[in-house]
Amino acid sequence: MENGEAKRIPGPSYAKNELNIYAIITARGGSKRLPGKNLRLLAGKPLLAYSIEAARACPLVSRCFVSTEDREIMEVSRKWGAEVIRRPEELAKDGALSKDVVRHALEDLAARGLLPHYFVLLQPTSPLRTAEHLQLCIAQFLTSGAKSAVSVTKAEHHPFKMFGLDEDGFLIKTVPNGEMELPAQSLPAFYRTNGAIYLAASKNFLEHDTFYLDPILPFFMSPEESVDIDTWLDFEIAALLLTKKQKGRE
Repeated sequence: MENGEAKRIPGPSYAKNELNIYAIITARGGSKRLPGKNLRLLAGKPLLAYSIEAARACPLVSRCFVSTEDREIMEVSRKWGAEVIRRPEELAKDGALSKDVVRHALEDLAARGLLPHYFVLLQPTSPLRTAEHLQLCIAQFLTSGAKSAVSVTKAEHHPFKMFGLDEDGFLIKTVPNGEMELPAQSLPAFYRTNGAIYLAASKNFLEHDTFYLDPILPFFMSPEESVDIDTWLDFEIAALLLTKKQKGRE
């Protein structure tokens, strides 16, 4: 799939007009750790293109919007088949929160009479999240009774084995000695968000101002699928995984 020619995968027989699910991709121009990362070529495509392709190929997503303040990102977004929401400069600074960016996008859509029943937030830094992931997550969510869905992967390091620091700089145990000293395989499983998928009803999100609306449905993804690009090392790992995946299809 190139230059916006997304091939849609087969999906459940939900009526798209009834579902009215929009993808919102948050892609600002600035990035200190990895400058220009959203447009940087990854295995032959702009990083941003992977999320646009996933949204456009998912049969349960009606429309795909990119929220950005950057003109070049706007052009690339349209080239790959997404619509654009112009983000205010204050929401493109380092300290801006994703929930505020999504709120702006939803309020912009509402002002145009386009507020969707549901939205799925796709961060462009998760290029190994696919249309198949989106389809499965949305389908599970719609039949679950949950108020939100969040993609997760198993925590690489168990929180029972971690410490905090007190005001004097000494380690603080997170659990009693007995639990801390248990072998990792005997401890309860813990999962972390991987940044790939956040899903909720638009009105619920706007009312409660959070992606984490209880009850939260977990959407499990493997560590390899959960690469979240923030540094050069993350970028190189994603490139290796995507190249391997592409070769497997040949």
